Formats: sequence, C-alpha cells, structure tokens
Amino acid sequence: MENKPPQQRITLDLGEKEAEGIYSNLTLISHSPAEFILDFARLVPGMPKSKVHARIIMTPQSAKALQKSLAVNIERFEGAHGEIKLAGQPEAGQNIGFHNG
Repeated sequence: MENKPPQQRITLDLGEKEAEGIYSNLTLISHSPAEFILDFARLVPGMPKSKVHARIIMTPQSAKALQKSLAVNIERFEGAHGEIKLAGQPEAGQNIGFHNG
C-alpha cells in the first residue's frame, strides 16, 4: 500500500489585470536542461510579424505537470463539447496526399 502525503491547500489571489487574461493563438516553446520557456503571441492574418505578449518560464517538472493537466482538461472538454478540430488536420477517413482518378 502506498502512503501519500496529505495534499496541501493553496489559495491564489487573482489581480484585476491578470483576471482580464491575455489572448494568444500562437505558442513558441524552447527549452534547456533546466527550464522550459513558453512564449505566447498573437498571429493576425495578413500581418507578417507577431509580438510576444507573455513569457512563462517553468522547470521541466512543472512543464510536464502542465502537459498532464492540459491532457485531462482537454479530454473533459471534448467529452462535454465534442472533438476539438485542428486547422489543417485531415478528418478521419479523409484522404491525404494524392488521389487516384
């Protein structure tokens, strides 16, 4: 039997500015042995240049925990609202590449 330590309760303060959020439709990710860097930007159609609006720097452990948490939450979302379609990705059963004919 595995003994798990009791979970610590955390209280977060959310400031008014932070509560507004920052819209991002582009994330650039780089990493070193000690950290992951996530740059959040907005890509505007027809504009060749983008600007980073937020940079988050995380430990590899925190990045992996984020990945797992996102996977769980995406699964919940899709269970409630249907599959999230990615632009440019073929749908199931759709041919990719050359067509005979």
